[in-house]
Amino acid sequence: MTGRTAPTGPVRAADRLFALTPDGALHEVPATDAPGTLLAADSWLVADGRVRALARHRRRFTATCAAAAGVPGALLDTFWTDTAALLPREPGLWFPRVELETASAAAFPDTVLPGGHRLLYRLRPAPALSTTARVWGLAVRDPRRTPRHKGPDLGALAAVRSRAAAAEADEAILVTADGVLLEAANSSLLWWEEDVLCHPPAELPVLPGVTAALLLERAARTGVTVRPARRRLSALAGREVWVANALHGLRPVTAWTGSSLPAGAPLHAAAWQSWLDGLRTPLPE
Repeated sequence: MTGRTAPTGPVRAADRLFALTPDGALHEVPATDAPGTLLAADSWLVADGRVRALARHRRRFTATCAAAAGVPGALLDTFWTDTAALLPREPGLWFPRVELETASAAAFPDTVLPGGHRLLYRLRPAPALSTTARVWGLAVRDPRRTPRHKGPDLGALAAVRSRAAAAEADEAILVTADGVLLEAANSSLLWWEEDVLCHPPAELPVLPGVTAALLLERAARTGVTVRPARRRLSALAGREVWVANALHGLRPVTAWTGSSLPAGAPLHAAAWQSWLDGLRTPLPE
């Protein structure tokens, strides 16, 4: 992959893990803790103390926690306030993640909350960023059980990405049982049809992507026609296609590996990625 940005300062070599205790404080715990069953997760890029659309990630994570386990809003507010205070302000690139998991009080007596859950904040150095993506040219039937919620299916998606990596690809495209485009294994999917920015319809089983929503809202504000469209993978031949997520922003697809599908020229991507980068705001002191 082509690198976009390098850290401007030192970063930690390993994850650090923090768990919310019943008294409402985040305490560091061993990062090697055996995990419980993951119910919800969300992550975002922190670049030199700046972050994009953090409030939207909070809303998505909170909604998933409420839907998956009925976690009280007040508890989530406390967790988020404590997490925001711990986000790194120093130079460097980070990719923190928040998690809700089920766990037994016997295994984690100090950090299991009422209802048998743990709320976790994981501080992780960011992986290398890239400006483009090579995508597997084989459509993969969606393996997720809860596609509208991020967390429970991360293991299944990691397996898909491993198969794509074996085909020298950074991403893989998920489709319905009858071959309709949904999204990528780790990204939302958008593409251009002439001057129209297209995306899978919201009624399909897709994750509500934060970065994709920002892009579609900008399109609507600036007079770009936006169209929900049911398409198959072959319809993307020769088109400008984007995979978008919180880590990389948007990446134009520059190759479909293991396939004769031609990639389209990335005519719009650079300007739209520059706009996304400009949305980052400093974390409060």
